[in-house]
Amino acid sequence: MSWVANVMVSVDMADNDNAAALSEWLRTQAPRSYATDARGVGFLRLLTSVENNEWGGWKMPECEVWAGALNHADLPALRTRFARTPWVEPNAAQLMVMDQEESFFRLWMIRDGDLRQYAPLSPREEDEGFYREWE
Repeated sequence: MSWVANVMVSVDMADNDNAAALSEWLRTQAPRSYATDARGVGFLRLLTSVENNEWGGWKMPECEVWAGALNHADLPALRTRFARTPWVEPNAAQLMVMDQEESFFRLWMIRDGDLRQYAPLSPREEDEGFYREWE
């Protein structure tokens, strides 16, 4: 049986090597969500490469976006690894995670050296009392 988490990472072009290293960590070293000595939960693929741009439109994207479907990933470990990555442009690094049986991505960003979630806990705003007038 599998447990899938959809993951996207968007970074500044200067951080492409860091995103590739994160992908390799996911492939070879990332812990699983259950107790086991086995390592590796999947990998991320670059969607915005010059050679194989997967995005629509007539122009090339001005960011690097990596995505993948991970199996039995220890998501707190992923968030910790993402936060500890020595990003060249940490304020541009974004981690988006949609765990199995969830209906939307949760967005994580680094601010003042800390990883913070920028999404409500529920897709229905009335469930959380989450509503804000934007100016």
